[in-house]
Amino acid sequence: MENKNTKLLNKQLIIEAIVASFTKLNPKVQIKNFVIFLVELGAIATTLVVFYELFSGSFSGFNLQITIWLWFTVLFANFSEAIAEGRGKAQADSLRKNRTETKAKLFDGKSKVTEINATELKKGNLVVCEAGDIIPSDGEVVEGIASVDESAITGESAPVIRESGGDRSAVTGGTKVISDRIVIRITAEQGDTFIDRMISLVEGASRQKTPNEIALSMLLVGLTIIFILAVVTLPAFFGYGLAASGLPASSNLSLTILIALLVCLIPTTIGGLLSAIGISGMDRLLRRNVIATSGRAIEAAGDVDVLLLDKTGTITLGNRMATDFIPAEGITSEELAIAAQLSSLSDETPEGRSIVVLAKEKYGLRAQNIHANDITFIPFTAQSRMSGVDIKSANGSIREIRKGSTLAIKKYVQQKDGFMPKAVEDVVEELARMGATPLVVAEGDKVLGVIHLKDIVKGGIKQRFAQLRAMGIRTVMVTGDNPLTAAAIAAEAGVDDFIAEAKPEDKLNRIRTEQANGRLVGMIGDGTNDAPALAQADVGIAMNSGTQAAREAGNMVDLDSNPTKLIEVVEVGKQLLMTRGSLTTFSIANDVSKYFAIIPAITTILYAKSGGEGPLSALNIMHLSTPESAILSAVIFNAIIIILLIPLALRGVAYKPMSANAILSRNILIYGLGGLIVPFIGIKLIDMVISMF
Repeated sequence: MENKNTKLLNKQLIIEAIVASFTKLNPKVQIKNFVIFLVELGAIATTLVVFYELFSGSFSGFNLQITIWLWFTVLFANFSEAIAEGRGKAQADSLRKNRTETKAKLFDGKSKVTEINATELKKGNLVVCEAGDIIPSDGEVVEGIASVDESAITGESAPVIRESGGDRSAVTGGTKVISDRIVIRITAEQGDTFIDRMISLVEGASRQKTPNEIALSMLLVGLTIIFILAVVTLPAFFGYGLAASGLPASSNLSLTILIALLVCLIPTTIGGLLSAIGISGMDRLLRRNVIATSGRAIEAAGDVDVLLLDKTGTITLGNRMATDFIPAEGITSEELAIAAQLSSLSDETPEGRSIVVLAKEKYGLRAQNIHANDITFIPFTAQSRMSGVDIKSANGSIREIRKGSTLAIKKYVQQKDGFMPKAVEDVVEELARMGATPLVVAEGDKVLGVIHLKDIVKGGIKQRFAQLRAMGIRTVMVTGDNPLTAAAIAAEAGVDDFIAEAKPEDKLNRIRTEQANGRLVGMIGDGTNDAPALAQADVGIAMNSGTQAAREAGNMVDLDSNPTKLIEVVEVGKQLLMTRGSLTTFSIANDVSKYFAIIPAITTILYAKSGGEGPLSALNIMHLSTPESAILSAVIFNAIIIILLIPLALRGVAYKPMSANAILSRNILIYGLGGLIVPFIGIKLIDMVISMF
């Protein structure tokens, strides 16, 4: 997408976020974040105190400073959320630029074509799109095949093929037909197209709090209530200490100090960053060209225990490639290569082209010089399971060369009174056991040998699976191959398990079995037959190039249609959960430190003789200058730390595959210990600056 490389922060984004920080002060908006809403109420209360003092002639600069920094705390928390939302809106604006008011060629299904505005289209309408036309809305190709430019959606400049009747039939509004002609059935109402949903999601308008967020919010509310009770009881205890010290009751804690204490002690840091963390998680996924229909799906990805991956295109390159020619007894490798190349001259499949290339690379064979009138190509059919060529020689005889499956070629040569040599059958069996695909070549009644076709496992995929294993995720390969072939490829790829000769119901049953055992399952698919499994899986990623049924069944859509994207989705989900956990740990540790920094400092006057320092001053281990300086320093630190943590909330905590115990230990060591130490350093530095003035 255009914005894939957008900077984390830019001038325009910051300006818009500053404006939004003030608009979010509306109590109806602010109350959605209870912790920050409480800070806003405190700021309002201290503001009233300042105005009262101003008009009564007892103005306090301390109260004014506390008030200013309380408002900054609220604004900084709003700013963090606005920054995250602003990045999403920037992406939405980019998507809107791709939505053009286009004309649609409404088709009556027979011959009549009427040009109308795209906005007038309804679900079920048929439209015709030809080369150069913008596809007016989401739909499925019901007739024809065409090359489509989807760069407006995916950012990928290379056109893709969309055709009727297969798993590549879905088209998206706003993309452009490059060649040929297709008829599309509209599958979305206006305002509910794929791009409309994308815009709504990235703007955050449809974003609901996830179960984890709700649970964490309840925890924060609980902690806040505890601290409210603690702060409310402080004047009574402090008053008792004042009376015992012989100090006047007027020296008791003021409303402003109590509010400042409360704001410092409640978890304002995570309260201010929680929403930004959730929004930025969806944003990071979108930057990988994956649309999640909910934050719940991203979180589920972070907790996935089992991944079901299709073999073809995910684990392997998807195209079997010729890697060797194995001749039968009495036949040279070059003779076999020549026959194999001749039989593949008209074969436009990747396998056929790889045979021609291998013969050229291995033996220097060039395309054969045969007159068109002397050659007849035999195309592959599902019934014959073989293809080949008939070549008429100068004396009128015909060379019949065929290549195909073992059973097909065996039957072919037997019909010509030939036979399949035992040595060739042994080679075929050995190749199948290795996970390869054998193609047998014959000329007339004589078997010439075997072409070794191999489904190439993607480079680096074994290392990726090892990473997943380190995360505690088990991988299951799903394939239609026979068990021998499936086992060989599974071993080479390094997956933990496999399902051979898999049918749609096998995928569904496996997912249900894993879920019944308490596991969260991820699945990726693109066909209508994948829809039940995608719908059942906790994380179902549908390919954008797949069918409408698949896209609607999944809770994520990969715009790049890259099957290996599931691994990245899991990493993003885990990074989201880690970021939230890390910053929550930091925030709570932060509050503990601020408690031990502030409370001792404000009690130094108790039990003191002649207004000096009392015995409780020994608890002021930070040696903060005065009680007022201690409180003001803590309030300033409390506001500033939110701003300092915004980049981390947006970028996310760096994720490395490791066990849950290792992650917890690292979390406590870095963010727990850091949350305890940083406030002591920060508050002391701010106190030193305040003391200078």
